[in-house]
This record gives sequence, C-alpha cells and structure tokens, in this order.
Amino acid sequence: MSPIPSPPTTRLHPSLDDLVELQFHAKGFSLLPRQPVESLLAGRHASRLRGRGLTFEELRDYRPGDDIRAIDWKATARLRSPHVRVYTEERERPVLLVVDQRNSMFFGSRRTTKATTAAEFAALGAWRVLDVKDRVGAILFGDDEVVQVRPRRSRPTVLRICNELVRLNEKLGSDQPQSSPESLNEALRRAVNVAHHDFLVAVVTDFDGAGSETRELITTLAAHNDVLAVLTYDPLGVRLPDQAGLETTDGETVLRIPQARDFPDRFQKAFEDRLVEIREMLDSIRIPVLPLCTHDPVPEQVFDALGTHLHP
Repeated sequence: MSPIPSPPTTRLHPSLDDLVELQFHAKGFSLLPRQPVESLLAGRHASRLRGRGLTFEELRDYRPGDDIRAIDWKATARLRSPHVRVYTEERERPVLLVVDQRNSMFFGSRRTTKATTAAEFAALGAWRVLDVKDRVGAILFGDDEVVQVRPRRSRPTVLRICNELVRLNEKLGSDQPQSSPESLNEALRRAVNVAHHDFLVAVVTDFDGAGSETRELITTLAAHNDVLAVLTYDPLGVRLPDQAGLETTDGETVLRIPQARDFPDRFQKAFEDRLVEIREMLDSIRIPVLPLCTHDPVPEQVFDALGTHLHP
C-alpha cells in the first residue's frame, strides 16, 4: 500500500506541523542496504557493512537441522553430548542525517525550494527510522551554523530535528550572503566524528561547492558506513524556458536573462557538466544517488524510488 498522497500545497518554508505530519507518510519504504529488486538502490548500493552484529543468546542441546558449525566443542566434551551456541541478530542500525540548509538551497520555481525539499526528506526519513525502532541523529547546517543532534531512539529526538530544520530554514532569504562550500565540509567532518562504524549516513544537499576535500570526507564516511547521497534539484536549474526576455527575482531585485538564443543551451550545458562531476565523484566510491525534485511531493518521490512491500 502506498503512502497517503501529500497535498499539492506551495510553501516557501516548512512549518513544524508540516514536518510532524510526515510521520503519517513514513511507511512502505526502506533506507537500508537490503532493497527489493524494483528499488532505486537495488544492485547499486554496495553495503560497506558486514551485516548487523550477533549477540549470544544461549547454549543448548544439538537438534536435527542445526548447523554443525554452531557446535561448541568444548561444551560438548564437558557435557558429554552435542551442544550448540545460539545467537540472535542485532536489530540496531543507527541513521545519521546530514542536511543542507545553506542559502544555495533557497531556490525553487514551483512547489517549494531545495532547502524545504531537503527538510521534508529529513523529517520523513527520521520518522521512518523511529518507526522501525532504530536510532536517528542529525547534523543540520546552514552558512553560519551547524546543529548536531545525538542519535537516539526517541520521539523527542525526531521532534528536535524537525524544530531545528524549521528554525534554520526560516533564516534563509534573499538578503543572506552567498553560500560557502566550507559549511558542507564542516558538516561532513562532524559526520565522520559521529559515524565511526555501521551507520547509514544520508547526505541531503545540492552539493554546491563540493570539491576534493568533500570527496575525501565522503570517502572516509563510506569506508565503514553506508552512505546515501540525496541530491535536491529544481527543474528550472536544469533547463531555462526557451524564450527571450525571461525575468527572475529574489523579491527585491529583478534580473533579466540575456536574450541570446544560445543562452538556455549554455545554461543547461553548465548544469550538466556540474552534474557529471558530482556523479563521477559519488560513483567512484560507489555511493548511490537519490534525486529529489522541488516540484513533486517528497513522500511520493521516496516511495517511487525506495518503496517496497517487503518491509513494514
């Protein structure tokens, strides 16, 4: 069964109610490496994890059908009958959300902005992680601030993530300074310090300003964790309408797009070249990319890409 469709509302900034309401859409998809064949990540998400750990549960008599490799030979000799050691698989897989709320994300041409799309995905993912009883934490960053939320398995933790996302998003506007790539790298450095081993790290950003240091930090993260890159984009940032005299505004200043006939083509080429750089960086370290468009409701996009009937 698919999630309840999101209302086609248009909003510049998310409210806390918007992000809390996403808990009712947090069903029917999985962020974990084990994916159904129809998932975007199936066959592409090469897990760095050795699987969840095993916890010793009991020592008991050998029963027909038991794996002989589980026999405890010392206990068998001591007790004079075959005995096996029984283990249970650990259930925990902590998730760390690294979410971009820089001013470069404050762009959108229809439903909402890249920053709000990122906040919606983060809230949806956090509610989903809580629903499957794993720990969830976050590193949320703007141009002048980084907020770190320690991974915990609790509703107050998810509510704090939502609150901080709303606060950081509301700071964005046309009067803010240009984004610095250093903010992205600082957030990734903090992620490296938090996610030492066996985390799922979702990096939600437009990768504006990503460079060689960004690649090194993501490579370090991916060495002992699973990493998912969630690339937010707006269609107008991909292709301008093919018309002369196009105008754009930040609410105060009006910018007129040059009327040169080849400008939309050159604009699209620049975007495609940048996208190739990002994909090559991520593909080289085998990190899957989940694209999220600002025009469409986030729950529908996530379910289309990661939806499964195999997980609750």
